[in-house]
Amino acid sequence: MYRIGELARAFGIKTDTLRFYEKEGLLVPSLRTPTGYRQYSEDDKKRLHFILRSKKVGFSLKDIEELLALRISSCQVTCREVKAVADTKLADVEERIRELEQFRRSLRQLSEACCGGQESAEHCSILEALDGKLENTDNNAR
Repeated sequence: MYRIGELARAFGIKTDTLRFYEKEGLLVPSLRTPTGYRQYSEDDKKRLHFILRSKKVGFSLKDIEELLALRISSCQVTCREVKAVADTKLADVEERIRELEQFRRSLRQLSEACCGGQESAEHCSILEALDGKLENTDNNAR
């Protein structure tokens, strides 16, 4: 059995993280001592490892909750159901990447349109573009 601090140290996380996971219903200690100390089993440790690995690849806590439910009932679910969770997350990530690429293009265009000089920013092309004063930042760099 592991106390909360021992389990947290084993994974390099804070005890508050374990308390948060408990509050969210993701990881409940196997038992509590008469004095209220949390005690985690080897199975709890494996569950925490699963949670942390899931977070590391981008799953949200809601996704992890769903994956944990599928993991518990893995004999009654298909790989297709588990894959659907991963595919949904993958689609979300790909959409976010498209958005970030658009942000990068826009920021690059703003940056390239600005002279970056020492003069006053009163007529800075970046500020003017963000104010909507410039139609095309490529032709109006200052």
